[in-house]
Amino acid sequence: MLLKDKVAIVYGAGGSIGSAVARAFAAEGATVHLAGRTREPLQRVAKEIANSGGSAAEAVLDVFDEQAVTEHAAAVVREAGRLDVSMNLIRVPGLQGVPLIDMSVEDVTSLPHAQLRANFITARAAARHMVERGSGVILALNSGSAVGSPMMGGTGPGDAALDVLIRNLAAEIGPAGVRVAGIWTAGLPETITREKLAEHGAVVDDAGLAGILANLDQMRMTKRSPLLSEVAGTAAFLASDLAGAITGTFVNVSSGMYSVS
Repeated sequence: MLLKDKVAIVYGAGGSIGSAVARAFAAEGATVHLAGRTREPLQRVAKEIANSGGSAAEAVLDVFDEQAVTEHAAAVVREAGRLDVSMNLIRVPGLQGVPLIDMSVEDVTSLPHAQLRANFITARAAARHMVERGSGVILALNSGSAVGSPMMGGTGPGDAALDVLIRNLAAEIGPAGVRVAGIWTAGLPETITREKLAEHGAVVDDAGLAGILANLDQMRMTKRSPLLSEVAGTAAFLASDLAGAITGTFVNVSSGMYSVS
């Protein structure tokens, strides 16, 4: 098992990607602490993990609440004696599909602010314990839109800010034995619904959704979109000792949507 006896916190564990990563961590032997704003999906994921022979606990938590995040991380360390992995997978919606010059200042700046704040709060809470212990892995995820993606609104600036945060944090705490890395992925068909598209300002019918998914496939070098299981498996690998030489970078899990990594 890649993560045998490891202790992990997954923020946003009730979401599509968060739950997949939490299950992957547990399947690889980690005790997973599920954190999110809504109890019901966390309980569902915890039950799935338990039914598969894994170990999980859930906590209702707002990642924008510095005190709550700090106290939760400290409680995990007190209970388990360690914190090995922290991964932030919360979803920050924002307006997309509109030219930047037609957007308001708030439309463009609110997402980067929220994405950076949430990831900094959770990363800092974990890093302080990991630095003291001399080991640990902090992981993040974004869409890779910082490489140049038109019509993505504040997502590109938000991803760029998170990319820099991960790289700079890795440089600062790497000497203490802590790795910091991330995953780029976007357009996972299993996570795309009409309701989620509407959150980004796109109103489509079933035919429109099918067209979007088909277009996403054609944008990839492999001509197929990545699977949730592939993203979750990559996260488990990055969290493991096998990835001990990987830090300060993002792994491209977009099926070749972006040609840089």
